[in-house]
Amino acid sequence: MPNAGSTRLFRRLILTLEMIRFEHSVFALPFALTGALLAFRESPLDTRAFLWKLCWIVVAMIGARSAAMTFNRILDAEIDARNPRTRQRHIPAGVLSTGFAWAFTAVSTLVFLFAARELNSLCMKLAPVALAVVFFYSYTKRLTSFSHLVLGLSLGIAPAAAWIAVTGSLDPRILLLTLAVTFWTAGFDIIYSCQDYEFDVNAGLFSLPRRLGIAGALWIARLLHVAMIACLLLLVRDFQLGWLSLAGVGAVAALLIYEHSLVKASDLSRVNAAFFTVNGYVSVLFLLFWAADMYVGRRL
Repeated sequence: MPNAGSTRLFRRLILTLEMIRFEHSVFALPFALTGALLAFRESPLDTRAFLWKLCWIVVAMIGARSAAMTFNRILDAEIDARNPRTRQRHIPAGVLSTGFAWAFTAVSTLVFLFAARELNSLCMKLAPVALAVVFFYSYTKRLTSFSHLVLGLSLGIAPAAAWIAVTGSLDPRILLLTLAVTFWTAGFDIIYSCQDYEFDVNAGLFSLPRRLGIAGALWIARLLHVAMIACLLLLVRDFQLGWLSLAGVGAVAALLIYEHSLVKASDLSRVNAAFFTVNGYVSVLFLLFWAADMYVGRRL
């Protein structure tokens, strides 16, 4: 039978995973795995060595995201407590202590660094840079209306990092996938932040909805998603991928059109469906189509 101490620790871990929406790792992870698959396609690695690297890439992604999200919740706790939409989050609501959140951030950071070391020396050298980017995002809403792009970059570096993990070097072509993920993430983050327009104005926080108004911000989100599709098409060309990858881009475009149809400046009631559900499908379907393309191409 577990003792009371281990039960409390387990309960706190579960609460922390709830707080950071651990299940939303699905947003960035499929793009990182796609970057790894593209690298494997170009590398001399055998399947067994690649699968080993893939395991460490997943560990590194989970560690980095967990550290960054928990750090964000700690830093934003006072702001969240004043926002009616977020005041029930775990730290401002008193469900989870700041001390435990800091400890979880530290452990997650160590997990990320250990995974980076296991991948290769360049990953280890660049790991502090990656951490600096994902931690810096938490400050940006206090500094700039372009915080959405910093969040985008935080996720966008994942496929480039996965490429480096597999090959030990960086190919400039994979930066198109970094740009695509950056634009995609910034676009859906702008949509999500429209919910906080009035709070951001009153609290003096920066966001594109506050700067341009909700209608103007939604247009920027649309343009960013068009830019994402353009980057993906260029990626298909540069890597000489096949019709399944093009079909994947088409599926992503259709989902993004649907996402934008759910949200209007006068009606934000379906923002959560646009943010959580649709974007989860975007990343997973993208991976499935592109992985199938690369598998078929490798067999042929």
